[in-house]
Amino acid sequence: MPDDRNVTQVLLDRQGRTYAEEAGISLADRPGPLYQLLVLTTLLSTRIRASVALAAARELFAAGYRTPRAMEAASWQDRVDALGRGHYRRYDERTATMLGTGARLCLDRWHGDLRRMHKEADGDRTVLRRLLTEFAGIGPTGADIFLREAQSVWPDVRPYADRRTLAGARRLGLPANPSGLAGLVREADFGRLASALVRVALGEESAGEVSRVAAAAR
Repeated sequence: MPDDRNVTQVLLDRQGRTYAEEAGISLADRPGPLYQLLVLTTLLSTRIRASVALAAARELFAAGYRTPRAMEAASWQDRVDALGRGHYRRYDERTATMLGTGARLCLDRWHGDLRRMHKEADGDRTVLRRLLTEFAGIGPTGADIFLREAQSVWPDVRPYADRRTLAGARRLGLPANPSGLAGLVREADFGRLASALVRVALGEESAGEVSRVAAAAR
């Protein structure tokens, strides 16, 4: 049987990109990238395939809607059209409305800078989750998505492993708790590991294949 570190390394080699990276977000602790992550979170929070949400996010960003001010300035129809180009059609009208509402809240409450939200929470994950759920379309699962990705640039959030991350860990026989998983990778890589484990949980990556490759590499 492969050991946990072998399995983890194989998984990172195969699926070591965060969802933010796949959406074309150069995540950093700056207003623009953090807002883009909020947009991606809104898209991922509906009952739709992750690949479609990622494609829709790329279309919105390609259209120039990378800041809350640009998102709010876009017409509702422009947002619908961008979502449609990403094949995000089942929820496009409702999501276009939520993106406009979320942009306004980001501007009014946080002056367009989600670092202010982070500072207000003062390292308390419970507070961060509550503040995130104030955005239209983001519930507890969405708050988990945002924090799972944001931990790459917000070290005080690490190690953040949500329900789906831990489900992926169980499928691979890895420790199903944040501290156990954190012991398998460098601190800076934990966000990448969390995203990779979500892909296992969602069936985007085969747990059996990862284990087979890890065993063969021993």
